[in-house]
Amino acid sequence: MNLEDITTVKSILSQPQKIVIIPHKNPDGDAIGSCLALQAYLDSQGHIANVIAPNDFPKFLKWMPGCASILNFERENSQSKKLLEEASLIFTLDFNDLSRTGQLESHLEASNADFIMIDHHQQPSDYARVTYSDVSMSSTCEMVYNFIEYLDGLNAITAEIATNIYTGIMTDTGSFKYRSTSSRTHRVVADLIDKGAKNMEIHQNVFDTNSPSRLHLLGVALSNMVILPELCTAFITLSQAELDKHGFKKGDTEGFVNYGLTLEGIKFAVIFIENKEEGIIKISFRSIGEFSVNQFARTHFNGGGHDNAAGGRSELSMEDTLKKFNDVLESYKTQLNS
Repeated sequence: MNLEDITTVKSILSQPQKIVIIPHKNPDGDAIGSCLALQAYLDSQGHIANVIAPNDFPKFLKWMPGCASILNFERENSQSKKLLEEASLIFTLDFNDLSRTGQLESHLEASNADFIMIDHHQQPSDYARVTYSDVSMSSTCEMVYNFIEYLDGLNAITAEIATNIYTGIMTDTGSFKYRSTSSRTHRVVADLIDKGAKNMEIHQNVFDTNSPSRLHLLGVALSNMVILPELCTAFITLSQAELDKHGFKKGDTEGFVNYGLTLEGIKFAVIFIENKEEGIIKISFRSIGEFSVNQFARTHFNGGGHDNAAGGRSELSMEDTLKKFNDVLESYKTQLNS
């Protein structure tokens, strides 16, 4: 953030505000962690802050401090709308375009509140009074830590706030292994541990609570993996029937796409997941090195994200989606083999 933006934020927050904090649809650990951390900090400063999620979030995040207070817009619609109508300030966290909020989009567009965006994805939209955007950051949670520091508020970070920020950084960096993990990230994490974040417990709560059905679904996913060594690519498919057979719950496929990148020589990994209810194939892209999955997703599959991690979607059938993917992939052969 530049000095002008910091001054603007301090001015806005110099008076008590009614605040709503919004993550993206299908919120992940970084989205939930950043929202909860910011909510707790703002509450401690005399504001009234509420988190409204567009829809539900995975069970493996529902231990996080304060998560019981999150309103689900799909289930608690009337209460959510009332808070949005009364809000004087709206924070949007971990996304940079209002279209990422599903059914919330029209209500946010109609709001007269000031907006503050905190996000690390590429090509942010211009809807906020203050935009704190930095694509080099490991996570939105690290940015929320910085945001609190800019407001001279690090002494207000409690063990609960530290836990939520740590969780978001850990999940969005692949347990600190992605390129965006900087020396600064580690210094932030060290301070969070000093402030009460119990790193071992957090890791166990997120990663060591698998159900038998999730592990069986992982087995199906791995057995479906197609490896294209000449294109340095591996992809996984999961049909709606396979999801239903193994009692799929939100979050069960988290991290499945990364298994492709554990193969020697693979630079590009993809998972295609059928969603009959929405009539789409949900796609996650991952890469290592210089191959930009953000650009690939934006160009071919109505998506985007980061250079090495992005999402997309297809309204074609699984068969036709795979045909399209394989057809366009051939044009990237030189780039993938470079």
